Parts: sequence; C-alpha cells; structure tokens
Amino acid sequence: MGLVFLVSVLLLSVTSAVNSCPPSDLAALLAFKSALHEPYLGIFNSWTGTDCCHNWYGVSCDSTTRRVADINLRGESEDPIFEKAHRSGYMTGSISPAICKLERLSNIVIADWKGISGEIPACITSLPYLRILDLIANRISGPIPSEIGKLKLLRVLNVADNLISGNIPLSIVNLPGLTHLDLSNNRISGTIPRDIGKLRMLSRALLSRNMISGQIPSSISNIYRLADLDLSVNQIYGPIPESLGKMPVLATLNLDSNRIYGRIPASLLGGSGLSILNLSRNSIEGYIPDVFGPRSYFTALDLSRNKIRGPIPKSILSASYIGHLDLSYNHLCGRIPAGSPFNHLEASSFAYNDCLCGLPLRTC
Repeated sequence: MGLVFLVSVLLLSVTSAVNSCPPSDLAALLAFKSALHEPYLGIFNSWTGTDCCHNWYGVSCDSTTRRVADINLRGESEDPIFEKAHRSGYMTGSISPAICKLERLSNIVIADWKGISGEIPACITSLPYLRILDLIANRISGPIPSEIGKLKLLRVLNVADNLISGNIPLSIVNLPGLTHLDLSNNRISGTIPRDIGKLRMLSRALLSRNMISGQIPSSISNIYRLADLDLSVNQIYGPIPESLGKMPVLATLNLDSNRIYGRIPASLLGGSGLSILNLSRNSIEGYIPDVFGPRSYFTALDLSRNKIRGPIPKSILSASYIGHLDLSYNHLCGRIPAGSPFNHLEASSFAYNDCLCGLPLRTC
C-alpha cells in the first residue's frame, strides 16, 4: 500500500511539473510584476504559486509547450473584477525588460492603465513570435525601438495615447504582415518613411496628433489594402499625391490641420471610394475640381479653412450622397447650387467666404 502511494505521489509530481510553466517564465513574470503597482483592483493577487499557466489573471500559455504565450492586461474591461469595483483600472510603474525573457510571447497587451511610464524595452524586438504589441493609453515615453522591423510576425502595433517621442523607425517597413498601425496622440517627430508602401498588408495607418513633418510619401498608394489613413494634426507639408485618390479600398482620409498646399487632386472627389475626406485647416489653393458624379459618396466632406477660390462646382449635385459638407473660411464666390445636398445644410457650412450667395445664405 505504501509503495502504491509513493508511486502515485511521484506520478502526480511529474505530471504537475510537466503541466506547469517553466521556472524561467515564472521568474520573468514575477520580475515583470515587481515593476508595476496596481492599487485598486488586485489583478495580481492571482499571481501566486508555481504554475503561471493556471488561473494567473491575464496570462495564457501554449497548450503544447506550456510556455507563456499571451499577456493580456487591459485597464478598461468588462471583466467581473472591474464591474465589481465599479471603476476602470489604474496602474503605475514601468514595463520591465524581464518581459523579453518570455521567448514564446505572441501577444503583449498592456493597455488603458493611464499611469504606466518608462520606455518600451528595446529587447522586445528579440521576441520572434510576437504578433500583437498593444500599449495604448499609458504614459510610456522614449522612442519606438529602432529594430522593430525584426518582428517579422507582427500584425498589430498600437502605442497610441502615450508620450512616445523620436522618429518612426525606418525598419518599420520590414514588417510584411503589419495590418494595424496606430501611433496617434504622441510626440513623434521626423518624417514618414519613404518606403512605407512596402507595408502591403496594412489596412489602418493612424498617425494623427504628433509632430510629423515632411511630405506624404507617394508610395503609400502602393498599399492595396489601406482603408483608413489619418495624418491629421501634424506638420506635414507639400501637395497631396494624386495617386491617393486611386487607391482601391481607401475609405477615410484625414489630412486636416497640417501645412499642406497645392490643389485638391481631382481623383479624390470623382468617385475614388472615399466616404470621409477631411482636408480642413491647411493652405490648399485653386478651385474645387468639377468632377463629382454618381460614384461620389461622402458621409463627410470638409474643405474648410483653406485658400480655395472660385465657384462651388455644379457637378456636386450629381453626387450620389453628401452628408456633412463644410466649405467655410475659404475664398469661394458665386451662387450656391440649388438642390441636394444643399437643401439640408446650414449657413455655417458656407460662412466666411468672399461672395457666396443663395440658400442657405442671402439671396443673390
């Protein structure tokens, strides 16, 4: 009986060891945890014992290797731990370089904690299996690691709403599978890499509210899958590439609040597939191209606060739909066309031009 009991204990020990995460991963997670302070929800209370693959909040392991594969910690969540506390999360501290010892990491989500500071560990570029890096809405500073292009499997890079500075790394164009890039609302400067068109799988490029300068690279138009491009509130100058209006799936183009000059490319208005186009608060000159047609469908078209002159083109009446239209603060002149969409717009859409007349403004 004693021998059977001893064998059972030994088998249980071996099975437990096999199913547990490796000691190296356990040590790395505990070092990662020690650099963070979460005072309200107690999300790290479950990080006890020797098996980090079992019931550790936000930690998942590969079912075969038992290596840590995911760290998923969000400060905005519908998880019961948040609902019970009736609050969102708040965490301070920094992301320890110990996270780089978790060599099989696929997803890193440390998002919406508002108070996590410090820099992105440069060693994070040594994680060959990384697919998602989501650090949105913290207080992370310093640069994006210059060798980010080593992460050949990376699909999502989201560091929006932080204090990140420096340039967009040139190596970023070496991420063949990148689909979602969000660097918005940081302190990033420098130019957009000229070869950004190499990111052929990219569907969203959100770079707004930074200090990015230089011109819009024409290679962007090589990104076949790009649906959303937001470069607003930066220091971008120069003309708008005509080729942007020929992109097959581009639906949203926000270029407002920059230093863009030149004319509006006709390709943007004559049935490009764009549904949201915002060119406001720039130095765009010339006429509004008279190229609207049945394929012109805009839920929002904002050309306000530029230097556009001449009349409102009559072809705009042939657009299949224009929801919101703002032409205010320009040098437009002449009669406002009668009919849709102008019969549902307010005077503010046409205010502060040189000599526009007709409904909803004064009669001509």
